[in-house]
Amino acid sequence: MKKVLIISDTHSYLDPRLMEHVEWCDQIWHGGDWGDVAVSDTLTALKPVFGVYGNIDGTPIRQTYPLINHFYCEEVLVGMTHIAGAPSKYKPDALKCFELKLPEIFVCGHSHILQVKRDLNRKGMLFINPGAAGQHGFHPVQTAVRLKIDGKRIFDVEVINMPRTKTRVS
Repeated sequence: MKKVLIISDTHSYLDPRLMEHVEWCDQIWHGGDWGDVAVSDTLTALKPVFGVYGNIDGTPIRQTYPLINHFYCEEVLVGMTHIAGAPSKYKPDALKCFELKLPEIFVCGHSHILQVKRDLNRKGMLFINPGAAGQHGFHPVQTAVRLKIDGKRIFDVEVINMPRTKTRVS
């Protein structure tokens, strides 16, 4: 069994309130827009990290993470890209991800809008946009998602809500 923390859009800010969830998890999935490479360095020093680069990410992140990523967690195929749209209207990078291989869980970011739902048009694929874990942007609450995977079973999906603090200026 694996415990997974899913975050995106940190925009160079790793909120200290996420650390208890980092300690809880076995691996971290990041949906892009890391911002500073220090966020990646900090997380990879603590746990295995799977991710993609986002539209704001510079060369160091783009050399570390791909635009589209596929990997297995337990027996579940995971697909990721940053700019994906949503199940009602996917963007080109998401469609390319699905063409390469349709994942059972699809993770994205970019919109800063938390969304977790099954895409019944794609064999019940679990679509997860964890919202934005950082403070840059318009979102009133910083969010993340955590879940467990055991074999093919995906369960205990939880949303992490963190009211925006005023400690950092965007």
